[in-house]
Amino acid sequence: QDGSLCAQHCLNALLQSSYFTAVDLGAIANEMDQAEREHMAARGVETEEYQQFVQQGSSNMDDSGFFSVQVLASALAVWDLELVPLSKRDHPTAQRARDDPTAVSAYICNFREHWFTIRRLGSQWFNLNSLLSGPELISESYLTLFLAQLRQEGYTIFIVVGSLPLCEADQVLSVTPAVQRERPKLLRAP
Repeated sequence: QDGSLCAQHCLNALLQSSYFTAVDLGAIANEMDQAEREHMAARGVETEEYQQFVQQGSSNMDDSGFFSVQVLASALAVWDLELVPLSKRDHPTAQRARDDPTAVSAYICNFREHWFTIRRLGSQWFNLNSLLSGPELISESYLTLFLAQLRQEGYTIFIVVGSLPLCEADQVLSVTPAVQRERPKLLRAP
């Protein structure tokens, strides 16, 4: 992965194709920034609140290539997909996923400024972290432990709600399940 474009890699891993570029996500972030500026300016551009807001810069992206959860959610809305925090108490899908993590199709995880996807392809689960040398096969029983470990380490975990687009990997792995002889190596720490 180049720079800190893990949000781009995370979304493309989720969708299993190169649908989003850094430019696409930057455009979404800029649109969100503009909408926020207009909202803040409604009270007056001379207010101290507005001046502080403008000086803070974007909360939707930064120069390192980091993008906010709002940018990811907006990008996924094009696919009729929604991000719901796994910890959300009053959401039925979140409750179902807490009871049985295999009841949903995918998760997006964030820690500090790193994003990655955990997704079911065929009937198997994969850690599609761009910091690994390749996809990591995860058993259903390990998925529960892995998600608990991520929460313990301070990750924010989102459920991807909606129907993911059909992809070749899903079709192939439905017929021929993957066998992983060697775990992928960590390329660098998040």
